[in-house]
Amino acid sequence: MQASLHWSVLPTAIAAVVAMSSMALSQVVSIAPNTQPITLNGTSGGEKKDTSCAGFIADRPNHTVQVTADSNLKFALQGSGEPTLLITGSGQTFCVQADRLSNGQVEIPGRWTKGTYSVFVGDRGRTRAPYTLSIAPQ
Repeated sequence: MQASLHWSVLPTAIAAVVAMSSMALSQVVSIAPNTQPITLNGTSGGEKKDTSCAGFIADRPNHTVQVTADSNLKFALQGSGEPTLLITGSGQTFCVQADRLSNGQVEIPGRWTKGTYSVFVGDRGRTRAPYTLSIAPQ
């Protein structure tokens, strides 16, 4: 009986690890031309120091955006603290920081080529704060 108890614990432990690892994955969204604006929420910051621009970010992207066709899009971030928006993908890197005049708002508009983009919402001050990210066609 004791041996069967140990074997019943193992599948439960594996299931718990798989469930927790899926929570750590970034949220994946798909954007098509002429799509409705998408609003995403999360918590900025992390432990990883990004020296290029973004301050402190998480180990994994906050969101993964799949652009299904070349599109004119605007990424708009609203947060508190000193938020940064780092987007990498399709051989490009974009990073914008909020400044004192922007009231915690960051925007990256432009022509986005078809591909998958990793979106990191960081914070220069190592703070973790709620944010709202909207992605809209232009």
